[in-house]
Amino acid sequence: MLVFLLRRLLRIAISMIAVSLITFGLLQLAPGSFADISRITSGGSGAVDADAIGSLQARYGDSVPVWQQYLKFMAGFVTANMGPSYKYPSRDIQEIIATAFPNSAGIAILAVVLALAIAVPLGVVAALRRNGILDYTTMFTVTALHSLPSYLFGVILILVFSVGLQWLPVAGWDGPQNAVLPVLALGLTAASVLARYVRSSMLEVLQEEYVTAALAKGGRFGTVIFRHALRNSLVPLVTAAGPLLATLMTGTVFVETLFQIPGLGFFFADAARSRDMPLLMGCTLFYALIIMVMNLLVDLAYGWLDPRIRYGEGGWVTSRPRRLRTT
Repeated sequence: MLVFLLRRLLRIAISMIAVSLITFGLLQLAPGSFADISRITSGGSGAVDADAIGSLQARYGDSVPVWQQYLKFMAGFVTANMGPSYKYPSRDIQEIIATAFPNSAGIAILAVVLALAIAVPLGVVAALRRNGILDYTTMFTVTALHSLPSYLFGVILILVFSVGLQWLPVAGWDGPQNAVLPVLALGLTAASVLARYVRSSMLEVLQEEYVTAALAKGGRFGTVIFRHALRNSLVPLVTAAGPLLATLMTGTVFVETLFQIPGLGFFFADAARSRDMPLLMGCTLFYALIIMVMNLLVDLAYGWLDPRIRYGEGGWVTSRPRRLRTT
């Protein structure tokens, strides 16, 4: 396990360097200079903090070589001192991320919990009633939901619950009521994806010999299904749910912009519009780090879900299942 963790952490470090080089190189290819960007983001009024502008010039000015700009930013990322942004020169990048991430993470966790609460029962029922009316109805419903992007589903929710029924606010971030529609928009679309993973995995597990043997020995149907079959069928679900949670935690651009939620997705889109290179770099690297860490946690969860999985030097492997004793 220790060797596995060290190898994965080394891969994460190398991958982060690769992501930072690619992102920084692409941003350098964008037209314009630091003076042009600072003029655009300050609105031409000059009403910005002089100390912040001086810090930006010392980090990313035209007189600073590109390789020094990269090294200064990476040193700031490692030490959580990335300096101010172009669009918000009075705020540091790490402050913006620390303020926005809890908003995105809270919505993401609630959305994934809602998605799992819907997807697991639907997937199990569809698998147990394979090729029946309930199976066809369930899969048709989740396929229809999956065809709708989350932001389009959010617009429908706004028209129904905000404009029509006037039960919930259209946008803003003033209280728990503002999180209801974003969570529904993200959770229901995510449930449509996860439900199919659960159904497919359950169908495969139900055909395993140990399930048949457990039922033949007189095991209770509910116990065999939920204690044995469902647990072993969760590996593909965890594989899909882990990166999904990481993606939602780092911000959903369209949904957060639609509902005016001050999350990472909102600030990322704002930084792209204003060509805010430091904020774009910070959000991209933070997003990549969350994705990689979540994938590592997913791999570690495999061993708990399936005891046959053991961790080797090159990754996790599945050992041979024990033979069922017939005497």
